[in-house]
Amino acid sequence: MSTDATPAELARRLEALESRIAYQEHWLDTLDEAVAGQEQRLSRLERLNALMQEKIRDQQRALQENDTATPGPADEVPPHY
Repeated sequence: MSTDATPAELARRLEALESRIAYQEHWLDTLDEAVAGQEQRLSRLERLNALMQEKIRDQQRALQENDTATPGPADEVPPHY
């Protein structure tokens, strides 16, 4: 940076820097909102995933209980015995 910059040049550079900072702050706010939205969506999906896994486990348990409670064709004794 030269030491012989005019006040007008310094004012222009300062204004350019302030403009860039405002632009960056806007995008930072936008990104923060996007990250917060993604975090909420991820939390909902994780809860949904946990519920779905629990339902699948319940269905598997019910199927296993039904398989052991009712004899299948392989468990039946043929009529000629």
